[in-house]
Amino acid sequence: MPIKIPETLPAKKTLEDENIFVMTNMRAESQQIRALRILILNLMPTKIVTETQLARLLGNTPLQVEMHLLKTSDHMPKNTSQEHMLAFYKVFDQVKDEFFDGLVITGAPVEEMPFEEVDYWSELCEIMEWSKTHVYSTFHICWGAQAALYYHYGIKKYQLPEKLFGVFGHTVTHKGSILFRGFDDVFMVPHSRHTMVRKEDILACKKLKILAESEKAGVYAISTDLGRQVFITGHSEYDADTLEKEYLRDKSQGLPIHVPENYYPGDDDTKRPICSWRSSANLLYSNWLNYFVYQATPYDVNTVLDFPFD
Repeated sequence: MPIKIPETLPAKKTLEDENIFVMTNMRAESQQIRALRILILNLMPTKIVTETQLARLLGNTPLQVEMHLLKTSDHMPKNTSQEHMLAFYKVFDQVKDEFFDGLVITGAPVEEMPFEEVDYWSELCEIMEWSKTHVYSTFHICWGAQAALYYHYGIKKYQLPEKLFGVFGHTVTHKGSILFRGFDDVFMVPHSRHTMVRKEDILACKKLKILAESEKAGVYAISTDLGRQVFITGHSEYDADTLEKEYLRDKSQGLPIHVPENYYPGDDDTKRPICSWRSSANLLYSNWLNYFVYQATPYDVNTVLDFPFD
């Protein structure tokens, strides 16, 4: 949250030079406050688990958030009851005339398929195009990030030699990034994916900038100049036991899977896993909500159309 100080206080310039958000008395007195409308397009098979993970992070700020859940109409989830979906989820036709401060597009377990072969690809493309005029900032996760990079900028995904699976150290490479304000020099993030995007492809796109990377996991965070689009290749939202559940599931099915890296003490899967990413996950979502949504979105959310897409 911003700190409110007098316009002429000498500390104002120093704080602004350090990228600390300050608000003058004049701006504070004229500011109107309302709940942020955040839409979540949940493409994960375990709907309730994912919506809980994201609600936990989006709710861990002083900001008031109004969460709405969206599903694709072309795909019927197998792991969530129809009663739950009917009670809490809408389809695109029900929200396409509305405006939102933020949109979260989750990952999906379809990364090894060509984008065009995913059964809801056409609808997802329609939603991503709609987001450019009806959402102020969109936060894409894992496959959702790869799909959006491909749709908006033609950036391809590539198959990895083996599944990238574990918790890896990351560093902020764009030092002025407010999305990573307050982060440690090295922060941990879980990854679980079979594909990647290449750094050189992103650097070739002048509309994108790389914010954070990992020596092992590659490019982690990308955004447009004004943060109207944010792309995250990992799963900061994961619970402490999410990787373990994936590992035990694949292991029981005889699939090729290795012990998640940097997860179990001494790589011993009989021991309780260590959650080393919770604080950075909370800070990531808090920064996105604060700096890319709350500080930038119009008070009248219906005027998002007046803000050109960057």
